Amino acid sequence: HAPPPAPMTLPPFVTKRLTKELSAWKDSPGISIHEVTSLDTWQVDIVASEGSPFAGEKYTLQFKFTDAYPMTSPIVIFLPPTPMHEHVYSNGHICLNILDDSHWTPALSVSAVCISLQSMLSSAEKKQVPMGHDQYVKRVKDRNPKLTSWYFHDDKV
Repeated sequence: HAPPPAPMTLPPFVTKRLTKELSAWKDSPGISIHEVTSLDTWQVDIVASEGSPFAGEKYTLQFKFTDAYPMTSPIVIFLPPTPMHEHVYSNGHICLNILDDSHWTPALSVSAVCISLQSMLSSAEKKQVPMGHDQYVKRVKDRNPKLTSWYFHDDKV
């Protein structure tokens, strides 16, 4: 994938890292990147594996990169329609430890996040909304999901 022009707001080290990730990108089964028109926002489609309640369903992730990437995690959400998964809210927010800066490491990449989310969907036993879904979505609406203090209690994902 050829890198697009970088927005003026990203520092050179972020631009270099994103360009490197994009150049090295290889679509894998069930994971494919959309054409990148701006280096600071990417969209990636993921499809869950056979044998899960989400088998064959395609969902789109949006990655937004800040001037602190890769030292901090990207902002990652599911775009509508979102999967009805116990760790995904209808506003697209995702409760996954590696998306939280306290668990993020610069060794992780967009590809690694996609694989983790594909695995999360593929390992689901049933379709269900998260506990407290309605209250959470009403309270936070579309704010940055990184402002949420997540409680990570499920070590199966």
